[in-house]
Amino acid sequence: MNLNELRDRAYKNAVAHGWHGEDKSHCHWLCLVISELMEAVEADRKDNHAEKEYYEKRISNSLVCKGLHPSIPKEKGLAVAFRDFIKDSVEDELADACIRLFDYAGVIDCDLDDFDYENSDTDDYSEMTFTEAMYNITSYVMEWNVSEILNEIFAFCKDRKIDIFWHIEQKMRYNELRPYKHGNKAY
Repeated sequence: MNLNELRDRAYKNAVAHGWHGEDKSHCHWLCLVISELMEAVEADRKDNHAEKEYYEKRISNSLVCKGLHPSIPKEKGLAVAFRDFIKDSVEDELADACIRLFDYAGVIDCDLDDFDYENSDTDDYSEMTFTEAMYNITSYVMEWNVSEILNEIFAFCKDRKIDIFWHIEQKMRYNELRPYKHGNKAY
């Protein structure tokens, strides 16, 4: 996976959707990452997990999602399927945290592919509860190193068998379909 391509895609989409109209501090961007991690905690508290199999089944079987319905655009079907089976789940919120980091990396022009994600040392998440793991990842956010934060999220997802890159791709597709400023959010 080329993380710089994900960085560029996330940043370009954020610009197109109005999220970079004014300069914001590093603390602003990193706080938004923390907010996504806390939304993942809330999703976990509600036992809300993505239903990947149902989503994929809908995408592959729906005439709308295949673009075969003459009066409904394919994008509408994809957005509905995403909202029905993935939105606001643990996996979706973790993908959001990564996308926020990719966008921030675009803001600061950070090369994400110069870090050795495969052979780097990460914390062991196997004995941590979900909340402990999110707290631990948040402590990395406070160090301001985007690659290390991503590395810890990837390590957590690997430990929990979450295909984070699949979820990032689905969320990016969904975000690209959303309206400008996602319905007038301030940030």
